[in-house]
Amino acid sequence: MIDNFALVLTHGLLAIALVRLMLRRDLDHDVAADSAGEEPPTQRRRGSSGAPPQRPGDA
Repeated sequence: MIDNFALVLTHGLLAIALVRLMLRRDLDHDVAADSAGEEPPTQRRRGSSGAPPQRPGDA
């Protein structure tokens, strides 16, 4: 009986958490799309020289 109670309780709490996460409005809001004209930050590789990455076609 306790095993069934523990399973129902934990799965019920996980289901409630999932529903609450899915109903949040800020999950549909993309902050990166709002910033017009800004480039996303580039990621550097470990050990890079610190110079900005070269783009194809740049002289």
